[in-house]
Amino acid sequence: MLLSNARLGDRDRDIRIEGGRIVEIGSIGTGDLDLAGRWVVPGLWDNHVHFTQWALTSQRLDVSGAESALEAARLVAGAVEGAPGVLAGAGFRDGLWPDAPTAALLDEAAGRVPVVLVSGDLHAAWLNTAALERFGHAGHPTGLLREDDAFDVTRRLGEVDDATLDGWALAAARDAAARGVVGVADLEMDWNRDTWERRIAAGNDLLRVQFAVYTQHLDRAIDEGLRTGLELGPLLSVGGFKILTDGSLNTRTAYTHDEYPDGGHGMLTVPPDELLPLLRRATEGGLEPWVHAIGDHANTLALDAFESLGVRGRIEHAQLLSAADYPRFAELGVVASVQPEHAMDDRDVADAIWGGRTDRLYAFRSLLDAGAELAFGSDAPVAALDPWVTMEAAVTRSRGGREPWHPEQRISPAEALAASVRSSIAEGEVADIVAVERDPAGDVLREMPVALTLVAGQVTHRTL
Repeated sequence: MLLSNARLGDRDRDIRIEGGRIVEIGSIGTGDLDLAGRWVVPGLWDNHVHFTQWALTSQRLDVSGAESALEAARLVAGAVEGAPGVLAGAGFRDGLWPDAPTAALLDEAAGRVPVVLVSGDLHAAWLNTAALERFGHAGHPTGLLREDDAFDVTRRLGEVDDATLDGWALAAARDAAARGVVGVADLEMDWNRDTWERRIAAGNDLLRVQFAVYTQHLDRAIDEGLRTGLELGPLLSVGGFKILTDGSLNTRTAYTHDEYPDGGHGMLTVPPDELLPLLRRATEGGLEPWVHAIGDHANTLALDAFESLGVRGRIEHAQLLSAADYPRFAELGVVASVQPEHAMDDRDVADAIWGGRTDRLYAFRSLLDAGAELAFGSDAPVAALDPWVTMEAAVTRSRGGREPWHPEQRISPAEALAASVRSSIAEGEVADIVAVERDPAGDVLREMPVALTLVAGQVTHRTL
């Protein structure tokens, strides 16, 4: 393939692709596709998604706009008629609600129809009495499950036949390709090797997929010889060992040094005496640690573990940090795998429950200035699987016309793009290429029109 008139920097060039790689850039001549001066950037990656949950969420009742438990229950009441089996909803955020989510409130809305609403951050699930009975939590005092109990219900809620689920996943992959995405790091809790080998074999060949391994599958992964970076095919590769050491901001379970307004410090789900042997087992087996840590105390303990073992890896989220930990990311070779759009979702609840500390929340500028490497993602379905949304949140720290939130932590468009790609437009590089209609060096990125997406030179999206 020959792409002609691609805007690179301040001039148009032609790009020749052979064997899935860029082999020549220059003034070559008329090509197979005339980009007519459209800007070209490397293919975009989302470095933290839950792809099956993202596909499932597209089929669920959207309660993300509810500003109270009562409003969420009213949305349920309007959708309960004709619900097949369990009525599933997604996206609620109760951190600032004036009322509490209870099973009784959903009972009034849905009666004996089982209802499960999954929180926007995936760390809580709100069930009515019928659903509590169905999923083994009869008699629960509130109906609001958190952390492991919520994860179990969410997993069981997603037990859909493979053909149906894979169809939804293919639609989600098409949508991602239309936003310039060429690859995702899939952090689903299931055993994802089999899932993605099946999907790719069936024709879902639009994205590169790097899948993570969780504790329950660690021995199996090691026994199968899976090592981080191992390619299992042209599109599928092995990611890291994912382990959750605390909860989340919106469920008030992120593990913090300072107290929450209720006097608690959140939840340390994997203490250091359990974390270290697991990380040691994973690294000795060739799997790089990808450690979930959101609260500042959880992040300090995660960095301590990396330092103790002398290994590199990633911290997933790295939301609230102690200032003393900024330089440790670079010193230890730990990537900050962060999700900038969460800052736009979390700003109000963070100001309410982490007041006086939010200058250390989503501290992208401070991390970059300390030499850290950032890897951007969405945590879909927590935020949309759209790197342009992600990048604008980091560049502007604003959404919907609001004043920028902690503008001192803004980064440049070039820095945001660097955190969203894994290749470059250069001879010899893989031909993962995106052509866009506007200058990506600007700060209006959220609605960026994407004209063309190539994965290894193959068209996965095109409007030209």
